[in-house]
Amino acid sequence: MTTMTFDTHQYIKTLKAAGFEEKQAEALAETQTDFMEQIQESAIKTLATKADMEATRADLKLAISELKAETIKWMFGVATGQAMFIIAILKMFPSH
Repeated sequence: MTTMTFDTHQYIKTLKAAGFEEKQAEALAETQTDFMEQIQESAIKTLATKADMEATRADLKLAISELKAETIKWMFGVATGQAMFIIAILKMFPSH
């Protein structure tokens, strides 16, 4: 994972050049650093682990198998219906 770096010294220098007092600039730098650390910690907590990925993969495999079974059942049902329809049509026209 990429780590964000924050140059507090440069940040304080920039704020002081813009008219902030030393204590104000240091307080802002500290607040900014804390905020960035919280964002980074939050991002780390939301990352998927290898175990998460394996569990998701297993769930997907199961769902795919169930869908395949349902598709096969549906196809046989349709094929049976078509065969019955063809037989009914053929019975309407007796052969001589």
